[in-house]
Amino acid sequence: MPSMNEIYCEHSKTIYRYLLSLTHDADASEELTQETFYQAVRTIDRYDGSCWNLSSF
Repeated sequence: MPSMNEIYCEHSKTIYRYLLSLTHDADASEELTQETFYQAVRTIDRYDGSCWNLSSF
């Protein structure tokens, strides 16, 4: 399993851009990106291996 740092580096810009397209607010998008990763770390023990692809949106 990749480290959280590797996951962050690989996906944070994509998540940020997606959130920016929804909010049109750079500060809110940055905060929501951080919250997304915070929640991922907080609940990692419940991850069952299934996932969806953000780039499919």
